[in-house]
Amino acid sequence: MTSFDPGSVAAPEHTPSGFMALEETHGAHNYHPLPIVIARARGSWVQDTEGQRYLDMLSSYSALNQGHRHPHIIAALKAQADRLTLTSRAFFNDQLGPFLSRLCSLSGFSSALPMNTGAEAVETAIKAARKWAYTVKGVPTDAAEIITASGNFHGRTTTIVGFSSEQQYHAGFGPFAPGFKDVPFGDVEALSAAITPNTAAVLLEPIQAEGGIIMPPEGYLAEVRAVCTEHNVLLILDEIQTGLARTGRMFAFEHSGIRPDAITLGKALGGGVLPVSAFVADREIMDVFQPGDHGSTFGGNPLAAAVAMAALDVIEDEGLVERAAEVGTDFMERLRSIDSPHVEDVRGAGLLIGVEIKRTSGSARTFCEALMANGVLTKETHEQVIRFAPPLNIDSMDLDWAMGRIQGVLS
Repeated sequence: MTSFDPGSVAAPEHTPSGFMALEETHGAHNYHPLPIVIARARGSWVQDTEGQRYLDMLSSYSALNQGHRHPHIIAALKAQADRLTLTSRAFFNDQLGPFLSRLCSLSGFSSALPMNTGAEAVETAIKAARKWAYTVKGVPTDAAEIITASGNFHGRTTTIVGFSSEQQYHAGFGPFAPGFKDVPFGDVEALSAAITPNTAAVLLEPIQAEGGIIMPPEGYLAEVRAVCTEHNVLLILDEIQTGLARTGRMFAFEHSGIRPDAITLGKALGGGVLPVSAFVADREIMDVFQPGDHGSTFGGNPLAAAVAMAALDVIEDEGLVERAAEVGTDFMERLRSIDSPHVEDVRGAGLLIGVEIKRTSGSARTFCEALMANGVLTKETHEQVIRFAPPLNIDSMDLDWAMGRIQGVLS
């Protein structure tokens, strides 16, 4: 197990219940966290304010693919913080260009537009697709349509929740932007039927992570790619949770042997340290943006660029793609081998795995709370699914330790 730095982790007058009460009193009630107050972390382990250790098997929804406080990433953060943190895009800086070059080389696309959050990357993709439709494809002004899939999760802005099929995500937040069509995930025929001469893009997640680790049918993305090519429609894939080695490939779309027209990245791009995201595409699409069309004060800041390059270093230098594939296959097989009266299904790719709990056994949260009591941290999604997504460099002995506790809870 990871050892932590000595010393007090909290002022003595603060208790776990006190910290939680402060959040409840002064914060918005837009989350339902498990009752744990984390004060320290390293690698795959976290420690609460009372010194109790837990194995993190959520990784902040894939933002911690490299683990907590990876020394290479922290060193890059500190070194850059001592030199330069922010210039805005009003000036060039010596970190952004190398970062963009590295990201393009890794992804196989020729250009990238950096932002901060995943939702910003998706908003950027929407703007790019619409302007491409008007300036390249010839769609009449303000008539562009984008096709999305039921069960999607692309972020929390008003535009994005407006095309969500999840009632809670958009209830009370309208009116919403027009121009989106929703079709069932995995249904190529429905998608093809929804395309019109005004269709600018199809926006999909290769695996619907937040939706409950929903896997696409065999051959689905390849068929979608063919349909988009036939109708001159952009295929944009949201790789914010699935990209950067999480599923056992650098990008989840590689499992299907296709190439989209653009992708969105985030979460692990910041190495678990800073919010860093990007819209990545070829020049024909990216060049619809002209000076003044789009921007972000913090997008592409030198501190974030230095951290992101270090985050990519770790993924490549430590072979996290291969490790996610190997360890994930073994982990999923072991989960499937558990003789449990509660488990409906086990599904996923790499180290993005969902264990669906039968409704007759109650909600997945009950099992997440039991796992927490046994030192394993994860979280439910869509009520019935436990998400297992540990750091990709999790130690094999730690995973063995977790499996004993997972088996105990599920059995």
